[in-house]
Amino acid sequence: MPNKSLAKCPVCKKPASAESKPFCGQGCKDRDLLQWLGEGYRVPGPPADYADSLGLDEKD
Repeated sequence: MPNKSLAKCPVCKKPASAESKPFCGQGCKDRDLLQWLGEGYRVPGPPADYADSLGLDEKD
């Protein structure tokens, strides 16, 4: 089992704080959120079809 005192912030690698776990503080939490919102982080997978993402059926 990993030692919690050795947990590192995934953004800056400083020790994580209990209040902002797993980050070291609010600044790194915000930076991480901005990466997700700005598409800096992506989950691999096939390209999504625009109609499928809207839940539309293609009917002829």
